[in-house]
Amino acid sequence: MLSFFPSRTVALLLFGFPIHWYGIMYLVSFILALILLPRLQRYRHLSLTTDDWSGVLTGAILGVLVGGRLGYVLLYDPSYYLSSPFEILKVWKGGMSSHGGFLGVGIVTLIVSRRKHIPLLKLLDLLVIPIAIGLAFGRIGNFINQELYGNVTQVPWAVSVPGLSGLRHPAQLYAVLKDLIIALVCSLHLRRTQLTNLPGKTFSLFLILYGVLRFLVEEVRAQDFPPFEFFGIVFTRGQLYTIPILIAGIVLWIWVGRNKKNEVKSAISGK
Repeated sequence: MLSFFPSRTVALLLFGFPIHWYGIMYLVSFILALILLPRLQRYRHLSLTTDDWSGVLTGAILGVLVGGRLGYVLLYDPSYYLSSPFEILKVWKGGMSSHGGFLGVGIVTLIVSRRKHIPLLKLLDLLVIPIAIGLAFGRIGNFINQELYGNVTQVPWAVSVPGLSGLRHPAQLYAVLKDLIIALVCSLHLRRTQLTNLPGKTFSLFLILYGVLRFLVEEVRAQDFPPFEFFGIVFTRGQLYTIPILIAGIVLWIWVGRNKKNEVKSAISGK
């Protein structure tokens, strides 16, 4: 009837149905986001109901699942999935891309903001905090599953991975720390900019922090796919796909700042 921890990847069996750690992490992330967002929205002068936020988050989770899966298929192993298209549906076997998840969430958020007439940048400023926390929970799931592990190392906190020789960097835990730092910094920034009328600034900060820190974590993460080389510089796939996120964050940061300056100049000149 009920069996706890039947395998590393499965938290429990309920009437023969496996409840995976990933599913539990998604559920916890959803609940935390539903608690946090109604409390954070005052920092961007929004007043959505709990039902409104539930709809936003349901769409965001759909964007994560569809975008994350399709991102992995297209960015990491397209030839395999083109030859075996039904494998795309077998998400329980693993294979999710955070970059694809970002794109999926972005598309869904754009649709939701237009349908509900919510300013897009204000909505994104709020969403990045539970998104960062959700990413941290996802990496905890990776650590439990012993996937996305690091390179061989001799650091004192190295861990062993079943089936592999040598001690390894706990790259998943580095990623957890990365995501929690991003959540904390963005939370502080959101609060400090509530009176400055700079929607989009916290979102751009999230993109910049994620781009830089993800790039660094990739340096110690074991790679399942061959790297890319440009002008003698070698990039992992994760690093290469992170560069556009970093560039987008920098461009948005500059654009929001200039837009604010133009508003101030217009107010002073009366134009």
